[in-house]
Amino acid sequence: MKNIKYLILFVISISCKAQQTYPLNTDFEEIPQGSYIKDLNNELSPYLGEYKANFQGNEIKLFISKETMKFFKSLNIYQDALSIRYIIKNSVGNILQDTQSMIFQPNQLLHTIYSRGTYPSKNIVWFNYGGANCKVGWGSIELKKISSTQISWEYRPNDIILDNSKCPEGTDINIYLPETKDLIFTKQ
Repeated sequence: MKNIKYLILFVISISCKAQQTYPLNTDFEEIPQGSYIKDLNNELSPYLGEYKANFQGNEIKLFISKETMKFFKSLNIYQDALSIRYIIKNSVGNILQDTQSMIFQPNQLLHTIYSRGTYPSKNIVWFNYGGANCKVGWGSIELKKISSTQISWEYRPNDIILDNSKCPEGTDINIYLPETKDLIFTKQ
């Protein structure tokens, strides 16, 4: 009977520990694993929507949505995050790359673009991009809110060395996202 009482007290004490919630730009290295980084001040909302731009003859459409309590396994935290999906078409309308219709598995990195934080005083939100096939193009993206209908894009891909052991021959290893700074997207 005494053991059952201790077991019940132990279960109750674990149950009473609520998940800890922190503001959006909290340093994830300074908080307990399993914490929730929440968009308490609606810093992500101004970026939501569909945007379009043209770059080097290609039409790029961004579809920006918000995911509440997205679990990031690599950090072992939950975070409110923006997700960018996109469609890129060439000048004759052929689709070069389309992530809008992809179904992402939990913790998938390839093809995903998730926000990691904001710089509220600069109207900037920054993202990690997992890259496309064979992780080609993985890197960082910054969006700066210029007005209620325009955002500025900056994409900085990182380098990767590819060989047949990492990427099968014949795999599309083109980077279709616009590798540039100050590209203006207009809300549709």
